[in-house]
Amino acid sequence: MEKVKEEKVVGAGCDDEKCHIHGKIKARGRIFEGTVTKKHPTRIVIEFERMIYQKKYERYFRSKTKIHAHLPKCMENEIRVGDLIWIQECRPLSKIIHFVVIKKIKSGDEK
Repeated sequence: MEKVKEEKVVGAGCDDEKCHIHGKIKARGRIFEGTVTKKHPTRIVIEFERMIYQKKYERYFRSKTKIHAHLPKCMENEIRVGDLIWIQECRPLSKIIHFVVIKKIKSGDEK
């Protein structure tokens, strides 16, 4: 019997090697939820708040974190600035990109 290679189904014009659905990237590790603050052709910047405990003053304070993530070509049209999305950790794709967009949770204009 001959072995048959299984090819991944390519979505609507998605020939991106760095896509976690259609490409060769494996998304594993931490998952973050945040709002999109900037959008570039192949990446986005998300921002989310977290509470940090200050031991000296015995209080919590808010801190914002910014993370850069790769934006696959198949999700390019549906994600805009202000949307709430999930990103997941993957291997380092460039100097600043270590995450990939998983899915859109909520649109920015919805309440």
